[in-house]
Amino acid sequence: MKGFSGGMAQLMKQANQMQTRMKKAQDELAKHEYEASSGGGAVTVKVNGEYKMMSLTINNDVMKSGDVEMLQDLILTATNEAVKVARETSQKEMEKITGGMNVPGLF
Repeated sequence: MKGFSGGMAQLMKQANQMQTRMKKAQDELAKHEYEASSGGGAVTVKVNGEYKMMSLTINNDVMKSGDVEMLQDLILTATNEAVKVARETSQKEMEKITGGMNVPGLF
């Protein structure tokens, strides 16, 4: 029985270390900015690692066209792509820590 409790203590220690590494990685990822554009650079969006939009740049030529629906589509496309890149980067970094193990509630 003594070996079991020692093994359990070691397992708990490893779990705590993994949790600490995951928290540190999440904090670092939250600070990063991820950029995507659409329409050949007509619209550029930056989001952070918490998937919040940090900036939106719209090319003057797009504004002059007056095509509101096109502009809306370009903004949606660029935003969705920036969020996708942020999410994929976050998942890859977490997989490095967890060894690909699925941790419920992580994402």
